[in-house]
Amino acid sequence: MRLARALSACLAGSALFLAGTGPAAAAGVSGADLSLAWGIPFVGMLLSIALMPLLAGHIWHHHYGKIAAGWAVLLVLPFAIAFGPETAASEVWHIVLQEYVPFIALLLALYVTGGGVLLKGTLVGTPATNTALLALGTVIASLMGTTGASMLLIRPVLRANAFRTRKTHTFVFFIFLVSNIGGSLTPLGDPPLYLGFLKGVSFFWTTTHLFAEFLTCAVILLGVYYVLDSWAWSKEKAAAPDTGAREPLRVEGTVNLGLIGLVVVMVLLQGYWQPGEVTILGQHIGAERLVGIAVFVAIAFVSMKLTPASLREENGFAWGAILEVAKLFAAIFVTMAPVLAILRAGVDGAAGPLVALTSDTAGQPIPAVYFWLSGALSSFLDNAPTYLVFFNLAGGDPGHLMTDGALTLAAISCGSVFMGANSYIGNAPNFMVKAIVEENGERMPSFFGYCAWALVFLVPLFILITLIFF
Repeated sequence: MRLARALSACLAGSALFLAGTGPAAAAGVSGADLSLAWGIPFVGMLLSIALMPLLAGHIWHHHYGKIAAGWAVLLVLPFAIAFGPETAASEVWHIVLQEYVPFIALLLALYVTGGGVLLKGTLVGTPATNTALLALGTVIASLMGTTGASMLLIRPVLRANAFRTRKTHTFVFFIFLVSNIGGSLTPLGDPPLYLGFLKGVSFFWTTTHLFAEFLTCAVILLGVYYVLDSWAWSKEKAAAPDTGAREPLRVEGTVNLGLIGLVVVMVLLQGYWQPGEVTILGQHIGAERLVGIAVFVAIAFVSMKLTPASLREENGFAWGAILEVAKLFAAIFVTMAPVLAILRAGVDGAAGPLVALTSDTAGQPIPAVYFWLSGALSSFLDNAPTYLVFFNLAGGDPGHLMTDGALTLAAISCGSVFMGANSYIGNAPNFMVKAIVEENGERMPSFFGYCAWALVFLVPLFILITLIFF
């Protein structure tokens, strides 16, 4: 299996790197000691994703993994020279063990199980059908996660619209709604809210405190999409396919729905079951997280064994999308680490003037600023650690934030979840949807092209959300 080999190579490479320096013992580098120059490899990584497909598409598509690894090396080598190889090894191993491996294991489980569910029957991509599919995905995203909902529904959407010539907007709004905004009602929906749950935010706090913001965004975006798709439908030259007698909708590969349920249960269990920590090469990690990784990989294996190959072939399942995400996000996780460390340093770090904007002269938090800062950074950084940065800047006390600081916590939560939709790398499902759509021969906007869609449709909506709620 190509993905298994890629994951094994990643783990083996990390282990070999650490073996050459011995178990990491050095303390982590404080973000207060880092200048903004350490963010250059991350900016280079972003510009490569944005520009190289346009300027050197052939080179990028054949060598994107090597280019991404190059930017990671351009950070790690100077870091090792400046702070010592043991410290560099410690930081890289921390990222691999604590962040990347749990991240990719969860994505793997959802990608494989979602790709094993086939929706059959007469499904024609009319404006009403497409809007209904997007609405369904928006609702279930808070129950099975934005990644799970995206992987489950993107292929049915692709098949329903295969005959249409104007359909790029459907995939863009799919990312807006299913891959991001839909995950705002429970900790299962999106990683930032799950981290808040692990920090002590009650499970249904987001359901009750973000529902109005979620509903406003969902209703407006679905309404705008219906109007836009109706206009595009009226311009279509190709008529809807004549399917004859309508075949009722049915689901095949239902065993995978049960496996997706197991993934959700395991994610939730990690928040309640914490048996203690395990030390691996100097890094402490909760035993429940290691169990979670093993369970997610096992679920993917079981799904591959139990799902007929013919069903996956009919569903257009392939490994390219998850391989692309695995390679690119490995480099993204490494290169963005100094940027997040600088932000965690608060007013003592190089981003101090930016952080200082979150409070007024009396030291009181400004919810609107928290919404936009957490959102703007979540658009290009991983939205989960960005959420934690601002959660801690707001005091980090869940009891206070859920009561007296509820408006601030709601602003941080909405910013981190909603504005992950502003770019392809704001949330992992965004990039996975893009990769799957392109893998099926359909066109998606470029990196900047997608950001332009977000600028037109999302930014005005977020301004409205600010005026109404924050």
